[in-house]
Amino acid sequence: MKGVSSAPGDYVHFKSQVPLHKIPIGVKHWRYYDFGPKVVPPLICLPGTAGTADVYYKQVMSLAMKGYRVISVDIPRVWNHHEWIQAFEKFLDAIDVHHIHLFGTSLGGFLVQLFAQHRPRRVRSLILSNTFLDTQSFSAAMPWAPIVSWTPSFLLKRYVLTGIRDGPHEPFIADSVDFVVSQVETLSREDLASRLTLMVDAASVGPLLLADSFITIMDTNDYCATPQNLKDQVSARYPEARRAHLKTGGDFPFLSRPDEVNLHLQLHLRRVGVEARPDLVRGATAVTAVSASGSSNHCGDPVNVSKDMEEKSPPPSENKSPPDEGVTETYDFEEKQDTDEHPAQETMGTHSFEEKHATDENQRAEPESLDV
Repeated sequence: MKGVSSAPGDYVHFKSQVPLHKIPIGVKHWRYYDFGPKVVPPLICLPGTAGTADVYYKQVMSLAMKGYRVISVDIPRVWNHHEWIQAFEKFLDAIDVHHIHLFGTSLGGFLVQLFAQHRPRRVRSLILSNTFLDTQSFSAAMPWAPIVSWTPSFLLKRYVLTGIRDGPHEPFIADSVDFVVSQVETLSREDLASRLTLMVDAASVGPLLLADSFITIMDTNDYCATPQNLKDQVSARYPEARRAHLKTGGDFPFLSRPDEVNLHLQLHLRRVGVEARPDLVRGATAVTAVSASGSSNHCGDPVNVSKDMEEKSPPPSENKSPPDEGVTETYDFEEKQDTDEHPAQETMGTHSFEEKHATDENQRAEPESLDV
């Protein structure tokens, strides 16, 4: 594993600002980050087989600065999908969260769909990235699955890492691969065996009660470990879902293309009715640039969020900027223009990074005008 001195500068800052929570619930141990105003319905991020809660640090820092609450969770040690659903529900009860928005990539995307299928009252929306609907193809490609729990750790790590494309990458994608590889080194043999078991355990996602309009599909168009035919099945299952296309990004666009991913997450949350609370973010004007020794992307800008958002929010009279409704109206107006000028595109529910860049600039500028 990389030492802290060789870790990206924004990740070092993230670790200094955001506490890591570890709680036991029954025999399961949960590891997660929880950052942002507690009064806002949370976006819960679940990683893939090779990821940990740390891989979403750029989303945690950026969205919390804008007034959203983000919870990034490790996949716990569970050995079948029924056990996963029960364990995750107990976790939500333990942290006193009832209605959630879920963002999952690869295996994480599959697990959040299963949870939405079996616990529909708790899930308000989904963001799915480079994921799949069933495990059949992975099971066929792993004939040694019955002995995975007995396999040595170094062989499990080697198998997981072979799923990540090797070869020359553009710098941001190469950095994202290096970071994930360093996270794989922190996983125990039991953690890896559990995740690989979930990948091959026979299961498929059934019909969801959640309307397609509350689902965003965000896939990379260059390459990823999830075969294209499996990603196409997800798109076919949710034909009216919003599409967020990323031209490049590889397996880990949330690390290699954080600006675009964060924008699409923000647009999704606004579209499904989540109101950000930048007025509860303290120290927004004191944001300073972080050394980008490991990454030149400043999506993880520092921000100090109060530990108790509800008690320490500034009085309304001290807020010089208007509430977030103005930004929401701007987005609605742009969406109306898109409908008039490009009806076919809006019917498909597609939006791109370039089309909404101006909206993102307005949203970024807004918290900076708040009093500290």
